[in-house]
Amino acid sequence: MAAKDVIAREFQSSKPTRGARRQRRCRSDRAWFPVAAFRDERLACLQKFTKDHATVHKSAVKDFISMAFSFSTLIRIITLTVITAIVSVQPSTADDLPAPQQWARTPLSRVEALAVLQTLNANLLSNASATLTLDRWCAAHKLAPPGSKIVAKRVQGHDKPANVHIRELLHVGPNEPIVYRHVRLACGDRILSEADNWYVPARLTAEMNEALNTTDISFGRAVRSLNFTRTNLTAKLLWSPLPEGWDMSAELLLPSLGSLTPPPFLLEHHAVLKLQDGTPFAALVESYTNDVLDFPHPQLLPQ
Repeated sequence: MAAKDVIAREFQSSKPTRGARRQRRCRSDRAWFPVAAFRDERLACLQKFTKDHATVHKSAVKDFISMAFSFSTLIRIITLTVITAIVSVQPSTADDLPAPQQWARTPLSRVEALAVLQTLNANLLSNASATLTLDRWCAAHKLAPPGSKIVAKRVQGHDKPANVHIRELLHVGPNEPIVYRHVRLACGDRILSEADNWYVPARLTAEMNEALNTTDISFGRAVRSLNFTRTNLTAKLLWSPLPEGWDMSAELLLPSLGSLTPPPFLLEHHAVLKLQDGTPFAALVESYTNDVLDFPHPQLLPQ
């Protein structure tokens, strides 16, 4: 046999078969070997490759879970931060909320607003002192910081001399001195009413007159020790959240977007204050502002 035939035969016997070509070695030289000759080595190599692949797979899964957990945690932290920021800017009391945003334009909210307004109206008409009634209203509805009391803010430059009608109400002649006092009654930052007050100084004590002339005390608080009575002359509802005849109508107003926008004044009372013996000493015209409704509308609980 020629030398070149021997070399060709040896080359053919050492060439990997088709089955062997399908299997890759793990060694770095990437040489091909017959399966039968290196079975043990190939098996050990495949076992090592499988173990390493499983380790890498587990590590990748672990890293992915860790990354997903970290991302989820980050999302929760961001969400909590945003919620905290939103809550921190929410008003804590009704004092932080403007009146037009309190009452929705729904039939239920309109009925509630009318009920609240008529409740205040009844309280004012059934008590001698509007000042003390507003003290309680302000505290009950948290319109000002706890402990706040009604104070009178004097309005200068709007004098209204007593006319004949006022003098008749006070049972005084044309020459009897009458003092006019125009005030806005405030609870905290809210003006709850504006009042025109004509009174006979001769029927008050010197201390009362001094306090009324020099301080921001309300009239009702200044003369409280007189144990006076109140005679209501008129009580007018200047605004209603429901149309006239709503109680006999088959349908209420349909809900709409936005909130109720009451006018500046909602109630007007005319009254006379009297001493225990029935002598009148003050005539009043009181106009109650929309700030008396400046709190969130009631939330009805489910039955």
